[in-house]
Amino acid sequence: MRFEDWKCKMVDAIVIGSGIGGLSCAGILAKYGYDVLVCESHAIAGGAAHGFERNGFKFDSGPSLYSGMSYSPSPNPLRQVLDAIDEDIEWLNYDTWGCCLPEGAFDTQVGAEQFCEVLQQLRGENAVAEWKKLQQVMAPLAKAAIALPPAAVRYDFGALLSVGQYLPKMLQNAIGLSQITGAFSPVMDKVVSDPFIRNWMDLLCFLLSGLPADSTNAAEVAFMFADWYRPNVQLDYPKGGSGAIVDALVRGLKKFGGKIRLNAHVEKILVENQKAVGVKLRNGEELRSRYVISNASIWDTLKLVNSSEFTQQRQDTPQCDSFMHLHLGIDGQSLDHLACHHIVVNDWSLGITAPQNVVLISIPSLLDRALAPPGKHAIHVYTPGNEPYEIWEKCDSYPELKQQRSEVMWKALERVIPDIRSRTELTLIGTPLTHERFLRRHRGTYGAAIRATDGLFPSALTPISGLLCCGDSTFPGIGLPAVAASGMIAANTIAPIRKHLDLLKQIQ
Repeated sequence: MRFEDWKCKMVDAIVIGSGIGGLSCAGILAKYGYDVLVCESHAIAGGAAHGFERNGFKFDSGPSLYSGMSYSPSPNPLRQVLDAIDEDIEWLNYDTWGCCLPEGAFDTQVGAEQFCEVLQQLRGENAVAEWKKLQQVMAPLAKAAIALPPAAVRYDFGALLSVGQYLPKMLQNAIGLSQITGAFSPVMDKVVSDPFIRNWMDLLCFLLSGLPADSTNAAEVAFMFADWYRPNVQLDYPKGGSGAIVDALVRGLKKFGGKIRLNAHVEKILVENQKAVGVKLRNGEELRSRYVISNASIWDTLKLVNSSEFTQQRQDTPQCDSFMHLHLGIDGQSLDHLACHHIVVNDWSLGITAPQNVVLISIPSLLDRALAPPGKHAIHVYTPGNEPYEIWEKCDSYPELKQQRSEVMWKALERVIPDIRSRTELTLIGTPLTHERFLRRHRGTYGAAIRATDGLFPSALTPISGLLCCGDSTFPGIGLPAVAASGMIAANTIAPIRKHLDLLKQIQ
């Protein structure tokens, strides 16, 4: 079917945005037998997870740390989506990552034991004892966090069947469930007083949710403990970069009859009699559907629909700050001894969310040589959700500010590769304005920053019949597992319960 014929055809569902949440939703709906069209504003699918190439270097635009992807069944919702649509990619495994902290530089591993060795050297026996006690406390919470897979959740009465089948397991972990509904810090406060461990957990919480431990949902941390501290755990990296995940999701979508349309900017969600009936594109086309699912952020979604009730409900949703990015192509001679990922923290006393205080470094070509030309490496450095948009909103000289604000990333990278500046052959700098322009993100934000102490995230449902939402504004967490879960839940809410139950059998 030609794309121009879509405007004459009623489809079952239109998904706005091809981020991981939108593709997960669309792929599951297609698997269920729905006629699905994804409308993507950009020329590349994948949203914040898309990959791109420059001068032979292949880069990730966003996430770089993955776990729970190379085995099944897995508690990772993104793994569950791939299983549901019968797709996979090759996963490269590793277990070590580098840390450059105020206490010094060291390598650590996922898993509980090696971190005890690090603690012994940095803080002594008392810190080791506290960490082991935290592991004990988190064990039942971790079991509780995975007792109900997100794939079982739906927002209608069918949940009595889809969720109900997990009730015995949930009751077995009832004590843990009662402790993971609030913030993580009360759990930590009971057993941890060592300042380094507290700072470390603040850091991990920030990477999970964009918020410190006193605002991060305990369930998110419990899920991480269930995955990162299980026996023989390894981290994963997709061969081909993050774009390989996007390609797999698109393959699954198309395999079940779904379609994706690039360069299709949605300008308006069409609503008639308080029901979403389709979308209008910037080029004037009107596409009709039974359902519309927006994978745009909540702030961008509100711009697409005229609904005072919806706006009143969600316009004040707090948001994370944005990113700075440094994509480099470098001479890779004599660097093969490095860990592929590094975390840099400049000053604990500033607070983990302070602007430019945390910098992440990814050198995925150490794992996948095909990401860079022979003898070279591709590097992605970024400040994760701690770059204020306001600085950029009123800047006088954009090029000058880019150089100024990227300096913290260069300095972080120099702690890992001291001669990085002389090695660099290609430099690309991304800013909050880059996020806003290419990813269509309101004020360049990374996602919703709803504190665990302020209540639950809103559901996929909206006051407008037939309009659902998925993505980082509808599920706790700002990473790929969270948005994949949100996409599944939106799709399941639309699907008949019989098909939903069949899917659960398949992926478990």
